[in-house]
Amino acid sequence: MTRAFLVVMDSVGIGGAPDAAEYFNGDVPDTGANTVAHVAQACARGAAEEGRSGPLSLPHLDALGLGAAVRLASGAEAPGLGAEPSGLCGAATETSRGKDTPSGHWELAGLPVPCDWTYFPDTEPAFPEELVAEVCRLAGTEGILGNRHASGTEIVAELGEAHLKTGWPICYTSADSVFQIAAHEEAFGLDRLLALCEALAPRLHAMRVGRVIARPFLGDPEGGFARTANRRDYAVAPPEPVLTEWVQEAGGRVIAIGKIGDIFSMAGIDELRKGTDAELMDHLADCIAKAPEGSLTFANFVEFDSLWGHRRDVSGYARALEWFDARLGRLLPRLGPGDLLILTADHGNDPTWAGTDHTRERVPVLCAGAGTGSAGLVAFADVAASVAAHLGLTARGPGRSFL
Repeated sequence: MTRAFLVVMDSVGIGGAPDAAEYFNGDVPDTGANTVAHVAQACARGAAEEGRSGPLSLPHLDALGLGAAVRLASGAEAPGLGAEPSGLCGAATETSRGKDTPSGHWELAGLPVPCDWTYFPDTEPAFPEELVAEVCRLAGTEGILGNRHASGTEIVAELGEAHLKTGWPICYTSADSVFQIAAHEEAFGLDRLLALCEALAPRLHAMRVGRVIARPFLGDPEGGFARTANRRDYAVAPPEPVLTEWVQEAGGRVIAIGKIGDIFSMAGIDELRKGTDAELMDHLADCIAKAPEGSLTFANFVEFDSLWGHRRDVSGYARALEWFDARLGRLLPRLGPGDLLILTADHGNDPTWAGTDHTRERVPVLCAGAGTGSAGLVAFADVAASVAAHLGLTARGPGRSFL
């Protein structure tokens, strides 16, 4: 049976991006950022002890070549990650200009982003008046809250009570090319929030803003507010066919796990499964057990990034890596003859770094089912070409198979 499983560990970068000096967190360039190495170093010196303890323990990822990939990408040492790889491993370099989710995923799927995204300035207000007026018109409100760069959890905690009193949507952005709208699922209405974002998306896409994201939450001022799992991304559709479409056009089934459907606007996707990362791991296990011949299962595990990287929580990031590794260890023996599993990432988000933005880094490429050895330094697009080669498809675009 020939099947492919492409798993993106969102933000699990390994340093060494040659153009990192051109990217910043505030006034600090990303030069030297290294998500995995710095988490491992913090664990080794006892600086990541909340909810876990001791050196970073990732036996399964390390056996596939994570430590070797860190050394290849950046020359850095990641304490505890020194195994001789039992899989094929390498490190991938991005050519797209953005250090964001769509850019990374599109390029991993064979399509480097052909344009620069639009980013909103880190000022208050951040959005042009005509855009704010359009949000108000579509929402039926007299104003909006926020209108600045912010952490999603922090701005909801800050403005949730005002949102309940006024009914105004909370609008914010980040260093990514995004326009995010947070609203209470019950007081504002989930369907109303989704309809607002869907109606607004074409205007933002025309401005080359990559995503409009609905961020529903629940709660109250006394007990606090918490975002729900009903997030919805309205992303610009890829302008050319990507890996998911190559597989589908050849008659293969494509199963998307996590936010893959949102990132690709469902292009080339037959089935979508969502949930928390724990639920997504169960979905991945089910696909390994049941996905048909010739299929592609494309998964994104987002919580490394959304819960721990942006919040600069080193202990949380280490816990997430160790949880993922333990669950991965249960899945690897279930892969069948002819299966290919590739673990990679879309960018970095070093929790030891300045600021709260992604960090420009190379990413690991760890393969199970492709023999052993080093793939060396490869391109993001080479991942798509390699999956295509494994499935017997003709790849398109700039990628070259490393299998």
